[in-house]
Amino acid sequence: MTSATNYRLIDTRGVIFIAVLALAAILVPILTLVIPQGSALSIPPYIVALFGKYLCFALLAVALDLVWGYCGILSLGHGAFFALGGYAMGMYLMRQVGARGVYANPVLPDFMVFLNMKELPITWWGFQSFPYAMLMVLLVPGLLAFGFGWLAFRSRVTGVYLSIITQAMTYALLLAFFRNDMGFGGNNGLTDFKDILGFNVQATGTRVSLFVASCIALIGGYLIARWVTTSKFGKVVVAIRDAESRTRFLGYRVETYKLAVFVLSAMMAGVAGALYVPQVGIINPGEFAPTNSIEAVIWVAVGGRGTLVGAALGALIVNWGKTFFTGALPEYWLFALGALFVFVTLFMPKGVVGTLEQFKARRARKKIATPEVAAAGE
Repeated sequence: MTSATNYRLIDTRGVIFIAVLALAAILVPILTLVIPQGSALSIPPYIVALFGKYLCFALLAVALDLVWGYCGILSLGHGAFFALGGYAMGMYLMRQVGARGVYANPVLPDFMVFLNMKELPITWWGFQSFPYAMLMVLLVPGLLAFGFGWLAFRSRVTGVYLSIITQAMTYALLLAFFRNDMGFGGNNGLTDFKDILGFNVQATGTRVSLFVASCIALIGGYLIARWVTTSKFGKVVVAIRDAESRTRFLGYRVETYKLAVFVLSAMMAGVAGALYVPQVGIINPGEFAPTNSIEAVIWVAVGGRGTLVGAALGALIVNWGKTFFTGALPEYWLFALGALFVFVTLFMPKGVVGTLEQFKARRARKKIATPEVAAAGE
């Protein structure tokens, strides 16, 4: 039964997905902190940080699949929401540096002192507080998505035109954040983080904790997205994807449904960005690059659009392949990524998970069609 017709909150695929993430959240701390480093069973801290980053990408893919796979909105600007969440977390981390920075200024981050800024910009107020920063992680991407979506959906912009203006949005933010006078670090961005909630960002225990937090966030994001898509609200959203004009004719306020899903997806992407930044140690305007948003679309397509689990799996597969090819074949990894996307488009149009579902359904039909089974049914 496909995801379009299966309305149970958690199906077998989802149970396996959650179980694997929960097992990883339990085993990784043990294998990293308890097992001595150098042992065959131990996991090096850099591997923990690497896969923690992959989990953040998986959450971004789930957020994108929610709007693309279920609502039919092909967003090429979700990298912007991811980056805004990352900047909110980066601003909190920079405020925690305080007098330990190069210029030993207890209030202004180092780049502001270097640029001869005398006062903390109003946009930075409150970011010394972790709860306030987490609120901004959700609020800033959510408000941007609300404003953009309200204008776009109210004007009934759809299809490729909507995709283009979402990409224009993220490119505009890229250019804006490159400016030093914006107060966000310009080209260099935000880096040299020290602590998060009083714990050393570089410590192995902190890296493990961030990995576990990424697992929990991905499970939570999946459950929220699954709950939305299996509810009555989700049935209307799928109807909008399949026949928007007919759904509007039936009396549903299509723009409201699309806007709600778009805002929720943006907030999920912001959480992914917030978890990403302390694990990689930097956030700069490059995260707004349109190519990042396009890569996220590739993740969803590879894993399986409209499956949620497939979107997360696609993010893990593509990024692991990217890491492998950049090490083994650094000059050709872009060609490998392009070849993977072409292969999936031509031979696996429903992605990895969708293709597996088709294969299982075909086998089930063949089994029913065999003479032995038909005779037994009689």
